[in-house]
Amino acid sequence: MVLSGMNPLLTRFMEEKNLNLWIPIIVLTILAVLAIFTPQIYRGIPKWFTLAAAAVIGWIAKLAITKGTDDIEDDADFNEAIKVAGYAYDELQDIFYSTMDAWQRKMGYCRLYDEAAAPMGMIIDCEPIYFDYEGKRWLIELWKGQYDLTTGAEIGIYTTEDPDIDIPEVFTGTFFQCAKDEDHLEMAYYLKKNGRKLFRREDKHWWLTGFKLGEFSEPSELIMYLTITLKNEEMRDAFIGGLNNAGYSEGEILVSGNTVGMIFDKPRTPQPISRTKETDKLIQMKNRFMCDEYQKITGPYETFPEKLKAVQKQSPELFDAIFSMGKANKMYDSYKKINPS
Repeated sequence: MVLSGMNPLLTRFMEEKNLNLWIPIIVLTILAVLAIFTPQIYRGIPKWFTLAAAAVIGWIAKLAITKGTDDIEDDADFNEAIKVAGYAYDELQDIFYSTMDAWQRKMGYCRLYDEAAAPMGMIIDCEPIYFDYEGKRWLIELWKGQYDLTTGAEIGIYTTEDPDIDIPEVFTGTFFQCAKDEDHLEMAYYLKKNGRKLFRREDKHWWLTGFKLGEFSEPSELIMYLTITLKNEEMRDAFIGGLNNAGYSEGEILVSGNTVGMIFDKPRTPQPISRTKETDKLIQMKNRFMCDEYQKITGPYETFPEKLKAVQKQSPELFDAIFSMGKANKMYDSYKKINPS
């Protein structure tokens, strides 16, 4: 196949997977592309075909155009590389987490970003909680799931005082800015997978995250146990109102002073339309393959620097993917089009 020459990791994926995988992917993609460009003929094809095409083509393009990461010779190089990516490394828990001044802080947030996640390889559950406080509209959003090569979870805080934006054929809705320093909140959570604790995060932050490299998970396998401490009683009650509106009952919300505790397992709010059973399955096949490849390469090594050097040597494409973990640049491509400021 012509596409197999585009990228060594893609080639290996195609070689190691049997026709039972590739026949539906190829057929699905062809039919979806036809549905896009010849709607008068293929008008009856379900929407999930076009979504699948976006996912498969997006992954192929991502692999094909990935730029190589500079060689990492020592810990200083490693720390600088992940700092540029917006993350730091917790050696004790073996996880990556977002830094306070990560480049993502400039990007704000809106629903369009959630819609872009699946086509970019991120099969994640989303739980946006909206409420009003002190003349601002607030969004505290929860995420958990598979981010390409990592299993992860996030809590993000966003605010706006601006009206909704309406850009025909691009986006209509609320665009939020990342919380300013005075709006950071004390947050904590631990993430469990099938009853096994993966990691814990705790900080006063605008974006509390954790990503475990090489761990493959279905979002349904993950549960977040979390607490958020609001500024005062008024803000606490407004946030609880947002939880109620999202579908959480009073019995599912724990309150201690201004701290609210909850469990995020199955989302209560509508998920992005880019998430379908068919496309999730295809994208997760790719994600599982990447995690298996990482585990196969790094299995003989004990320390993370040793593992990283092994991946760098044996699979440069996988090595590059490590430094585009989480919500990668391309998910924010629409920022310049929708940012109202």
